[in-house]
Amino acid sequence: MIRKARALWRGTGRDGDGDLTTDSGVLSSTPYSFKTRFESEPGTNPEELIAAAHAGCFTMQLAFLIQRAGLAADELATEAAISLSPDGEGFKIDRSALTLRAKVPALDQAKFDELAQAAEKNCPVSKLLNAQITLDATLET
Repeated sequence: MIRKARALWRGTGRDGDGDLTTDSGVLSSTPYSFKTRFESEPGTNPEELIAAAHAGCFTMQLAFLIQRAGLAADELATEAAISLSPDGEGFKIDRSALTLRAKVPALDQAKFDELAQAAEKNCPVSKLLNAQITLDATLET
């Protein structure tokens, strides 16, 4: 399975702007810019999208693990907080803090802790945050 998204950028890093589009259409020319990333202008930014992806991936992974344990969650609510920190001449994402609030009848604390930790380690986005990155770069003239 391959999922795709496209970014289009116009102008300089600080004063330019761009948009993001996904094949599913959930994002369709969604604006992003310096101001949406580092200030509070409406639009999105890469860190927000990574946070959404990590929260969604982790929560779904946990739902599958709870199902395998023969149970079902009434509710799993996860927030992911991505930290962007200075790194030399640029920045780095140095943390994704997951906060989970769960309602799962008949699940004891020890089993809950075990399943939540397994979900964090095994969801594909958690693995991505330590993944090999490949680049196919073409400069068009």
